[in-house]
Amino acid sequence: MELADIIVKFVLVFIIFAISLVIAMYSTYAERKVAAFFQDRIGPNRAGPWGILQPLADGGKMFLKEEIIPTNASGFLFIVGPSLAIMTACIGSAVIPWGQKLTIGSHVIDLQVADINVGILYVFGVVSLGVYGVMIGGWASNNKYSLLGAIRAASQNISYEISMGLSIIALLLITGTLSLREIAEQQHGWHWNVLYQPVGFILFLVCAFAETNRTPFDLPECETELVGGYHTEYSSMKLGFYLFAEYINMFISSAVMVTLYWGGYNYPGMDWMAAHAGPTLAPLIGVGIMFFKIFLFIFFFMWVRWTIPRFRYDQLMDLGWKILIPIAIANIVVTGIVITLINR
Repeated sequence: MELADIIVKFVLVFIIFAISLVIAMYSTYAERKVAAFFQDRIGPNRAGPWGILQPLADGGKMFLKEEIIPTNASGFLFIVGPSLAIMTACIGSAVIPWGQKLTIGSHVIDLQVADINVGILYVFGVVSLGVYGVMIGGWASNNKYSLLGAIRAASQNISYEISMGLSIIALLLITGTLSLREIAEQQHGWHWNVLYQPVGFILFLVCAFAETNRTPFDLPECETELVGGYHTEYSSMKLGFYLFAEYINMFISSAVMVTLYWGGYNYPGMDWMAAHAGPTLAPLIGVGIMFFKIFLFIFFFMWVRWTIPRFRYDQLMDLGWKILIPIAIANIVVTGIVITLINR
């Protein structure tokens, strides 16, 4: 790899990192506005025009608030918990293809940080590590409510990661690859995987809500039972890291769902646009289309939060073990039978 390629990769990493933080920051603003709309309120409207500077005000407040570490807490692990949560949230975007290869003059830029042939396994590995940030933070706080929230997070993630993995197996039977780039390319035109795997998509979507600890699966931070859950004892920017990690995970989960099931950067008329707009503008339009799809999913996450009440914990576990896993296994069997009959 030449020096110019390395520089391009570093620039791409910086851009994706910055976009992830900005989207996470303004997702808090969007969430308040969506909640206000559903509840017939106005929402943030003081900091800047229409309240658009509210996330900056909240960020400044987080940085400037007093830093408190409980006396009996494990100081080192108390800091490691939120750091690990935000780190795992940010590195999940490394294997997502954000668009086709971009041609600028004689240079061809791959809009993907790392095109590895096991991209899905990388995503699952990073997601699995994310729960350690919650577990460590809840245990290090030396607070029984925080510990209960951490235990809930661990058991919840185990339950729903199994269903999520099984839903992906049916998709792999169709695509025959673990590379996110190849899966996106196979969906060129209208060959979106959601048309062939609607059950798998619904399973993945439900599990994504559980993985990101979003309502109705936000039992690890259920304030009606646990005061504040695993981050009860946190303040200042350490609490901000946990909150940011949730919104970044929501963004990355939406990007993964768009890539796997909803065509990624593909859109109708893509070939016509490439022929008439050129090799620079056409891929950029694809990037815009992909982010549009991602924002629709982020809105859906918020819509569900403010319209559906949370489950009880026993209902949460019953759904994961007794309903989603059997449906996922049945989906694999049916998909295998259909593929076998088609290929005979």
